Amino acid sequence: MERLTYFVDILLPLPLKNAFTYRVPQELESEIAVGKRVVVPFANHKKYAGLIVRIHHEAPTAYVTKYVQSVLDEKPIVNGVQFEFWQWISSYYMCTLGDVMAAALPSAFKLSNESKIVLNPDFDGDISTLSDHELHVTEALNYKPELSIEEISRITGLVKTIHLIKNLRDKNIVMIKDEVLEKIKPKIEVYLKLHANYENEENLQKLFDKLEKKAVKQLEILMLFIHLTNGQTHREIKRSELSQTSQNAAATIQALVKKQVFELVEKIETRLETSDSTHELDQIQFSAEQQNAFDEIQNNFKEKNVTLLHGITGSGKTEIYIKLIEQAVNSGKQVLYLLPEIALTSQIIHRLRRYFGEKVGIYHSKFNQQERVEVWQRVMNQGENRFQIILGARSAVFLPFDNLGLVIVDEEHETSFKQYDPAPRYNARDAAIYLANLHNAKTILGSATPSIESYFNAQIGKYGLVELLKRYGNVNLPSIKIADLKQETREKTMHSYFSSVLMTEITKALEQKEQIILFQNRRGFSLRLECDVCNFMPECQNCDVTLTYHKHSNQLKCHYCGLAIPVPEKCPKCGHSYLTMKGFGTEKIEDDLAVFFPDAKIRRMDLDTTRSKNAYRQIIQDFEDRKIDILVGTQMVTKGLDFDNVSVVGILSADNLISFPDFRAYERSFQLMAQVSGRAGRRNTQGKVIIQTYNKNFPVLQQIIDNNYSAMYLSQLRDRQQFRYPPYFRLIRIAVKHKDFKVLEKSVSALSLQLKGHFGNQVLGPNFPLVSRINTYYIKEFLLKLDRKNNINTVKNQLTDILQNFSKTSQHKSLRIVVDVDPQ
Repeated sequence: MERLTYFVDILLPLPLKNAFTYRVPQELESEIAVGKRVVVPFANHKKYAGLIVRIHHEAPTAYVTKYVQSVLDEKPIVNGVQFEFWQWISSYYMCTLGDVMAAALPSAFKLSNESKIVLNPDFDGDISTLSDHELHVTEALNYKPELSIEEISRITGLVKTIHLIKNLRDKNIVMIKDEVLEKIKPKIEVYLKLHANYENEENLQKLFDKLEKKAVKQLEILMLFIHLTNGQTHREIKRSELSQTSQNAAATIQALVKKQVFELVEKIETRLETSDSTHELDQIQFSAEQQNAFDEIQNNFKEKNVTLLHGITGSGKTEIYIKLIEQAVNSGKQVLYLLPEIALTSQIIHRLRRYFGEKVGIYHSKFNQQERVEVWQRVMNQGENRFQIILGARSAVFLPFDNLGLVIVDEEHETSFKQYDPAPRYNARDAAIYLANLHNAKTILGSATPSIESYFNAQIGKYGLVELLKRYGNVNLPSIKIADLKQETREKTMHSYFSSVLMTEITKALEQKEQIILFQNRRGFSLRLECDVCNFMPECQNCDVTLTYHKHSNQLKCHYCGLAIPVPEKCPKCGHSYLTMKGFGTEKIEDDLAVFFPDAKIRRMDLDTTRSKNAYRQIIQDFEDRKIDILVGTQMVTKGLDFDNVSVVGILSADNLISFPDFRAYERSFQLMAQVSGRAGRRNTQGKVIIQTYNKNFPVLQQIIDNNYSAMYLSQLRDRQQFRYPPYFRLIRIAVKHKDFKVLEKSVSALSLQLKGHFGNQVLGPNFPLVSRINTYYIKEFLLKLDRKNNINTVKNQLTDILQNFSKTSQHKSLRIVVDVDPQ
């Protein structure tokens, strides 16, 4: 009987539509399995870690198959439900499976292709024609058989070494070989253990006597080891712990290792923080309103898989989540708890770990790749160190759950759940609902200000609806005052950008040792620099935006492409030195507050101050510990944080939120202002909120004052039905980009004819977006408005065909076309 040949379809982390078929060598046939990673050559002999998605015996007819080179995993790292989830993401958000794989897997699961330089075996040793740099590299290769490009750069002092390596290769002196490096590296901790010879007291005493005469420092280290192990000589301690005790401790320890006094023991350790549970779940005491809400959720789950919990700020939604998590964990299920901001995870994680200890893991982009891999593996594991509960930002939906029982999406209205670039441009809230459906799990969407789409789905019966409209402990909602900036400017009672009303409340709060949060949705010091003579404003050379002044770095920066330039001393256009700062950001607010309140401890929380891994947590912890009196921030301060000593919240510029040219501007401004207002007065006192505006007649401001979500919802619903927006219509945005404006204009006109010829008046555009050039690319957009009665899959297939055929033509190949389904 003829032996069957094995083939595997491999998915690569590249923006490619299909998997590729490879042949499996006989010696690897027993190792292959769907979901395992394998090393395969692809495109110009580069090597990639691909995923096996199918095993079969069918050789492709279109091309000659290459061989799988090695299998990287002992067991699959991706399961069948994940593959199904990836397929849905790819289909719904109109991207490739390769895009989804690249987003889903931690980078450490991918391989790097590192070029190594080696001596050519045919090199005859003649160095007479070599330059100094070439000679240095050749000599180094005589001592070390292979060098990386980074090492060659270090040896020669050259930043760019491509031409040098090319010259050496052309002279047949070196060869280039590609080495595949796997990036997963376990954390190894070295422990010290007393040698078995000295575990009995007699031998140990002899050692003491010997060291006392000849090596006093070694005796001191040995005595310290005995002290740290509490005299239990069989115990081990970290070498790093003992090394930190004195300046030369490391050398002394090494000497004791050589004398076989200490043994070195290597252990694989976790990179993640650990903690045990310290509270019993029965310590959570529900109010009558919480109990009713909890019972309603349970009843809804009997008929519906998704329930929207509309609970005002401070109503105690988190305690309800914890009780629901307890039920899922006790039944052996896994739980996914999604939050929109990393800032929130640091506060919630402590609350969850108090009750669930080591069962809780955390997953977000501030973790390094090794930490992310460890979380991935502990979600996948079946042993004692398995994570049953994952708290994370949007990327946590891609973790390898195999028994998901409950999904919680807190602050479900937040736009941070939407991925913008690169593809897949998914909404983690909607993706989590689909993921829960694949696992037959239940989903809770929680918010004090639900998105209009989610509330609409609850009203029409698609979701269950539970409302919790009283604060826990019957604490009153904050009183809200409107500060009329137009009147205060006229009466000259403004203090920089602060109204007299806000200044009075800040002063009172500081006198009473209470805390203040100030919200300004712009970072930086000044929004722009402007010449008073010719009105010139420095703009980004790559984007159509003015540059923002950052005082800390004394630079003008672009918040789109990252360009940074020094502040000009005089106007580049007219030469005058009358340059004035216009507008204000969080940095300017922080600076001015220090002048008005010199004794107050002021901190800022925005993108600039939270770039490092633990910056969020440190600022939040300091605020909780009352080491900060006034916290100034962007949207980060609005999202679900719970502080019990905040009595005043100031919204410094409501107009920027309300007047933003977007159909969701009223909804978003209501949500942001209601959320940041909810940070005030969380425990026993009523807080105060000051909203500064030049137009106090905005209807949304009265809705905020009345805490009237329903009024906002109904008014927006009428507008959206009239103007064909969600929740009545679906949106697909098509952005076309090119570096040459004329090429873009011509191509967009051609695409417009095709789109409008097929979809008619469902197509809006082409129009320039608010920022019409980003990172040297000019942009024009189409908006496709689709009635929900239409078959969305049919429309997407038609749109895909149009765009693919359009892109294939030679004059349009250089275009970048970005499709965004359900844009936010």
